[in-house]
Amino acid sequence: MANIVWMQTGACSGESMALLCADRPSIENLVEHYGLNFLWHPSLTAEHRFGDVLDALLSGREKLDILCIEGSLMTGPNGSGQYDTWKGRAKIDIVRQLAPLATHVVAMGTCAAFGGVHAAGPNPTDCTGLQYLNNQPGGLLGAAFRTPDGLPVVNIAGCPTHPGWVVDTLEKAALEGLQPEDLDEFGRPQLYAGGLVHHGCARNEYYEFKASAQKQSDLGCLMENLGCKGTQAHADCNLRPWNGSGSCLRGGFACIACTEPGFESPGHAFQETPKLAGIPIGLPTDMPKAWFVALAALSKSATPKRVRNNAVADHPVILPAVRKKGAGK
Repeated sequence: MANIVWMQTGACSGESMALLCADRPSIENLVEHYGLNFLWHPSLTAEHRFGDVLDALLSGREKLDILCIEGSLMTGPNGSGQYDTWKGRAKIDIVRQLAPLATHVVAMGTCAAFGGVHAAGPNPTDCTGLQYLNNQPGGLLGAAFRTPDGLPVVNIAGCPTHPGWVVDTLEKAALEGLQPEDLDEFGRPQLYAGGLVHHGCARNEYYEFKASAQKQSDLGCLMENLGCKGTQAHADCNLRPWNGSGSCLRGGFACIACTEPGFESPGHAFQETPKLAGIPIGLPTDMPKAWFVALAALSKSATPKRVRNNAVADHPVILPAVRKKGAGK
């Protein structure tokens, strides 16, 4: 049985919604079959119980296996944390007390991981993440923080995070335990951050031929003109669709890289692609600029008419050709 405490700090409750909407497995299955015991969750337990749970944990009468924090940590004003309190106690002080007791400390969502939207400038409430502020180590607990088992904060980044990332991480933590090698350099679980949003994108044919959309309703690739960062964002959104069917790109919206630190302050409109000499600044993570330029030029010269025309339409205007029997020898 793994005891879990789930605290909301400076949050929109998106991660709680993700947990409650999970279906593979569901929250019910997590509790019944995977041994997760929610000592406290703001949507699953009675409010008056939090004080009793807190006392039991701090006195050592209850063990804490997984501490989940949802939302950025509000340290203002002047480091007091009084912008976000529970019965007059700063929540950041409660988190500081509980974190050293937990086998796993998990940041649920980009706000808890890196500060997120709340930490965007001018950041009037002095928000931070648990172990990072944007991409800089530190945060509330400090870069050197480790759990008793030597694990840094586990950052399930996403805005909001995917239900599958939440339940898979909790399941692994409860049944096997996480190890440092299970995390990437920003503490994100490799189980979802080991790939890119680009992988499995339904628009990949348009990307390969650099057949780009010109406006939001177009079918073409959104990278060149409309701000898509799917080739830079670490997540499996298109391989593991939300609720089995959806993703931002499948819905016609560019990936804004919400799993990455600092995504909330890109320095330009989310649905615009900044360029230098006509070349997008945000290139794929592992492709040198010269290679991209050469590949783009070659790809555009070889773009089939079907792909080129469909890219700037809101529905397929030319369907794939039907190869006649015996043709193509």
